[in-house]
Amino acid sequence: MEAVTLENQTITEFVLLGFHDVAELHLLFFIVFTVIYVSTVAGNVLIVVAVVSSQRLHTPMYFFLANLSFLEILYTSTVVPKMLQGFLQEAAISVAGCLLQFFIFGSLATAECFMLAIMAYDRYLAICYPLRYPLLMGPRGCLGLVLVAWLSGFMVDGLVVALMGQLTFCGPSYIDHFYCDFTPLMGLVCSDPHVTQMTTFILSVVCLTVPFGLILTSYARIVVVVLRVPVGAQRRKAFSTCSSHLAVVSTFYGTLMVLYIAPSAVHSQLLSKVFALLYTVVTPLLNPVIYTLRNKEVHYALWRLLYIKHTETRD
Repeated sequence: MEAVTLENQTITEFVLLGFHDVAELHLLFFIVFTVIYVSTVAGNVLIVVAVVSSQRLHTPMYFFLANLSFLEILYTSTVVPKMLQGFLQEAAISVAGCLLQFFIFGSLATAECFMLAIMAYDRYLAICYPLRYPLLMGPRGCLGLVLVAWLSGFMVDGLVVALMGQLTFCGPSYIDHFYCDFTPLMGLVCSDPHVTQMTTFILSVVCLTVPFGLILTSYARIVVVVLRVPVGAQRRKAFSTCSSHLAVVSTFYGTLMVLYIAPSAVHSQLLSKVFALLYTVVTPLLNPVIYTLRNKEVHYALWRLLYIKHTETRD
């Protein structure tokens, strides 16, 4: 059914305009975002390898962190390579390819929303219920939570893309964005998009506010417990870690909420692209840094891994 619909589109290909209004900066942007992309992928790969290779890191917290890092690699790789292409030449994409990009990116973004909530809930249980934590976060429970996060993303965005696949795109044939996002695509539809827009709005509200509410609740309870700890290095470290995590999480959720729940709040397409850069490029780079910055166990695992590799190379 979907294949037939796509074949009958008036338009068969889109051109992603990207940052066409600042064409003189394209070469600089290409260099900067290439460095950021390579750093993001390398940093997240190191975390995944460190967690998998180190027996000391086979705990729920690092299991979730490894899943987040793997998710970030896929997430940023869905959008950034096409954006980089647009800085050097015309970035054309078929209608089917555009919907596929939106489906993969949207699914991973939704999965990340749930993954961040799971990680906050994990820290809440570890800090507030330390004696019951091993029972509450057993291997089967951890695997179940991760599967829920991944499957929820693909199920939610699968429904949205199935509805989008029934729409007719009749022009113009360019998208004023650096990837196939929902709002720019809806501007090119000539059939009635009301059901698709309403369904997407409802799902966006649920998938953004529920996990974000769980994160805020978890950290609020953590803060209450931490306040009972005598003033000292441990309390400062806990507050510093929580504030760092919340800063990154708030940036990610905040930009998504503005763009998908209240898009009318963004008054220019250029501002919309800047907001999109925050959750497509910035947070995938910051997440591994923030979650491992003060983590001595991850530092030790990475140092040991690099030391072994260096020793093997010398031998």
